[in-house]
Amino acid sequence: MSFIQELKRRNVARVAVLYVIAAWLLLQVTDVLSSLLPVPEWTGSLVVVLLILGFFPVVIFSWVYELTPDGLKREKDVDRSRSITGETGRKINVLIVVLLIATIGVVIADRFIPRDSPAITPAAVTGPVEEETGSRPTDPTTMAASKFAPGPSIAVLPFVNMSSDLEQEYFSDGLSEELLNLLAKVPDLRVASRTSAFSYKGKDVKIAEVAAELNVAHVLEGSVRKSGNKVRITAQLIDAREDVHLWSETWDRTLDDVFAIQDEIAGSVVEQLKVTLLGSGPKIEETDPEAYNLYLKAIHLGRGGTADGMFEAVDLFKRVLEIDPQYAPAWVGLSSAYTNLAGSQVMAREEGYELARQADLKALDVDPDNAIAHAGLGWVARVYDNDDQAAARYYEKALRLAPNNDRVLNGAAVMLQSLLRLDEAIDIYRILIERDPVNPSARHNLGVAYYSAGNMDAARASFDAALSLSPDMVLARWWRAYVYCVEEAFQDCLDAYESLADLADNEGFRVLGHAAAYAGLGREEDGARALVTLERDYGDQYAYAIASIHARLGNLDEAIGWIEREVELHGQAGLRWVKADPALRAIRDDPRMVFLIERSRMTDEDLARIEFDVDLPK
Repeated sequence: MSFIQELKRRNVARVAVLYVIAAWLLLQVTDVLSSLLPVPEWTGSLVVVLLILGFFPVVIFSWVYELTPDGLKREKDVDRSRSITGETGRKINVLIVVLLIATIGVVIADRFIPRDSPAITPAAVTGPVEEETGSRPTDPTTMAASKFAPGPSIAVLPFVNMSSDLEQEYFSDGLSEELLNLLAKVPDLRVASRTSAFSYKGKDVKIAEVAAELNVAHVLEGSVRKSGNKVRITAQLIDAREDVHLWSETWDRTLDDVFAIQDEIAGSVVEQLKVTLLGSGPKIEETDPEAYNLYLKAIHLGRGGTADGMFEAVDLFKRVLEIDPQYAPAWVGLSSAYTNLAGSQVMAREEGYELARQADLKALDVDPDNAIAHAGLGWVARVYDNDDQAAARYYEKALRLAPNNDRVLNGAAVMLQSLLRLDEAIDIYRILIERDPVNPSARHNLGVAYYSAGNMDAARASFDAALSLSPDMVLARWWRAYVYCVEEAFQDCLDAYESLADLADNEGFRVLGHAAAYAGLGREEDGARALVTLERDYGDQYAYAIASIHARLGNLDEAIGWIEREVELHGQAGLRWVKADPALRAIRDDPRMVFLIERSRMTDEDLARIEFDVDLPK
């Protein structure tokens, strides 16, 4: 008998085929389970190595041993007249068919069966979740029918990081945000903002509840698993009105394909929602995969708000641009990092704003129609150059290019506020809140605009709404305390500053509260001592607030002196507040103040000459 015939007789070939199919099925099951369980990234590789190593012993075993009615025996000891290799071969054939069917079933289950809400499961929790007071409806089912927006609308929830390495969170968050920005470019599609969508990260909520609160009809969610250069991305689109899955897909690709995947997702959403396009569908701006990975990490670090994080983000953006100097989003990101560093006084104003300007100009060299770069130049022109006319031109250009972009609209509202066109600013903030109802920053900004317009009740309500969404929001707490003092509710003012000092671990807030409230509570000497301490230890930080305290106490010379110091330290923005702040009404008409405002070209006539045409989005 030939060697080949002997292999067939002993079922060695069948056993080898059975082993290969069983190994493939085991790999499929391992892949599915590893995407659901917190196992190390190398688990799949280990299984592959073990299966390869096991192949040869199994084949040798099938050659040496034979299954008989009396159990396993060495082949040489088996009586050929009693051999049942034929019957064993038939059984192996049946096993091969069964395993093939099972393998096909696993593949179908993994690829085509929608997964239940992966973006809002407890697996997404990576840190403590804030308690929210009064910001969520208790029974979304009773309000959903009236809350879903008419027309195409969608929220992109943060995709769940399914990687065992929690540090890959930046990648899943970044992909989600890039998808959101991509869909926001579709003119007839209303997209909930990042702030609102990401407020649900790590929270166990229902899709209908999310859609009702964000006033959208559809929700896009998914998960991302990244291991080295390989990614698995799962996405699904849900109609919240009917609570049905419209579409779902899974991609197993490399980082080189991540842009095509995002384009496919956006295109599928547009197709499913039947959005009418004037041209081609939205396409993401591509770059080198390694540069893109660094870009997403830089965005993530910059959002942390810490000085170290922002400086690290700057370094990462620079590395991105070394790889691809034509990648405009990285130039825009670099500009934002420099602007935040300068605005928070971590970096010198001159250096930070000039670097931000140069980065935005580089972005426009690459992409002349980059709306965010135009808006960034508008911010620098207004805050650093004190050139309102130039700022208005930049913002008008940004609004023409991206009339529905939340960042552009917010910048335009701040611009209107600085021109004391408060009613128009309030209108834009209301639009932003309608689109972004759980964004505390939008409600805080609306509160500041109401305060400047002299509507204290609406201002307090807006600050309270911001704090109901984000109880630890320092700016909203600070403004609420400030309003209490202006309204001479001194005990509330004191309590608010004390609470803020504890929250922020900043004794400066406590001293500020003592200086602002003690005199009104009849503790004049304590208040005077606190004011001296505030001026000595925190003068550079709170020059404007010190001016307002002196103004309320009737110390007009001191109040004007501290306004001059504020202008020296932080530019002319403080002069705009003087013109609208009720706390500084006492010094507004003082000849020294009038001269300072005239010299800075900020009289009512100067501001009225600034042409800034704003068409409010529909």
